[in-house]
Amino acid sequence: MDSTSIITQVCKEDEIISSSQEKVSQSGLSLKKQRSRSFFSSFFCCFRDYNVESNSNSSSNVQSPAVEENGSIAKPINNADFIVPVEIDGTVHQVYVLKRPHVDLFLQKMGQLFECVLFTASLAKYADPVADLLDRWGVFRARLFRESCVFHRGNYVKDLSRLGRDLSKVIIVDNSPASYIFHPENAVPVQSWFDDMSDTELYDLIPFFEGLSKEEDVYTMLQNLRGR
Repeated sequence: MDSTSIITQVCKEDEIISSSQEKVSQSGLSLKKQRSRSFFSSFFCCFRDYNVESNSNSSSNVQSPAVEENGSIAKPINNADFIVPVEIDGTVHQVYVLKRPHVDLFLQKMGQLFECVLFTASLAKYADPVADLLDRWGVFRARLFRESCVFHRGNYVKDLSRLGRDLSKVIIVDNSPASYIFHPENAVPVQSWFDDMSDTELYDLIPFFEGLSKEEDVYTMLQNLRGR
């Protein structure tokens, strides 16, 4: 996609969107600065060749005693790749993170093709430290959390129109249709993932995104994808 962008989402179990800090602030959203360039990209948004200040779907399964985005209850797991202590309401809980197969390769490839931003309906207090551990390559240029979503009919929706971008250049990759209910024509749906280590969905999506990165308008390819 020539001097444009794509939104993908590679983050937690229930969630990949991006935008430049200037554009998002104009629409009432705030981008959290990436702590360092050495960091995950969980399902995200990508804007190619846009100036997003360097700051800071599912690619991982994040589980804790808290309620995850859009209502799913998280449970502890025994073979976690990361365990992150998070304080919630004065109590420290352990957040268990199991990485989806091929997420490392997927994130690296997306970082080469697009400018990526994490957009998650999870709370920053645990999504942010998880992202620090997951994105070792600094793929995410910025991070958007629950406060940047729109609460609509009991769900946290990622409203792409608020990014101030040309929607023909925007894609959201997400396992929850409720997350992109405002813009289903911009979505690349993925299956929810929990612990199937033989899963290859992220790996299989790489050629699709390589082709999409060369397109001026994302809608044709996305329409063909939905028609399969």
